[in-house]
Amino acid sequence: MNSLLEVRGVSVSFDGYKAINELSFEICEGELRAIIGPNGAGKTTFMDIITGKTKPDNGAVQWGTPSQNLLKMSESKIASLGIGRKFQRPTVFENQTVLNNLLISLKRKRDPISAIFYRLNPIDREQIDEIAAEIGLKEYQNKIAGELSHGQKQWLEIGMLLAQGPKLLLIDEPAAGMTPSEREHTTDLIKRTAGNHAVVVVEHDMQFVRRLDCRVTVLHEGSVLSEGSYEFVTKNKDVIDVYLGR
Repeated sequence: MNSLLEVRGVSVSFDGYKAINELSFEICEGELRAIIGPNGAGKTTFMDIITGKTKPDNGAVQWGTPSQNLLKMSESKIASLGIGRKFQRPTVFENQTVLNNLLISLKRKRDPISAIFYRLNPIDREQIDEIAAEIGLKEYQNKIAGELSHGQKQWLEIGMLLAQGPKLLLIDEPAAGMTPSEREHTTDLIKRTAGNHAVVVVEHDMQFVRRLDCRVTVLHEGSVLSEGSYEFVTKNKDVIDVYLGR
């Protein structure tokens, strides 16, 4: 597989505290990766760097082929390259239907008001139907997003990201607050999504990570402590000492 994102020797400090310390990381096209680690390990800052929210003190962040330097780009430019981020708390248009939420998110970008009056063409209709089916909300397209369950809102936000045609999805703690059945559906959704898109999942729920059945990167004090299969990292003594044993 071709490399999609490469982070090399990145460090960043806040008021003397080194949140990221010589971090190196690589993900390939269509790869699914889980990132775990204790609070303060640098997981959120890592995603902030990739999306351009935080600029590191040193290091390199390269994207795609031919390689492009993300550190010289704005957040909006980085997003336009195909990097989508989903935060832990779902952010959907609560007063709009599932259909309109997906429509607003299509690449052609419409604001909420114009989306209300927009007449769907067959191409957009087919694309939205496919996304709604993929996320498990095909029968809910006319439902107001604010009436969805927590898990359904999470799926809708993932669908909104998919509507933008991303190459890389960054998903922060998708299992938080979900019922067991919602977590199972979310696992299946993420695994289906990977392959067509690269997906990085930051998660604390180790059973959820186990079900993802993917390569796992363990962060600690801003650096990679261990990396490998779920079985490999969960047997690592250092990982047990600083994270799993807590």
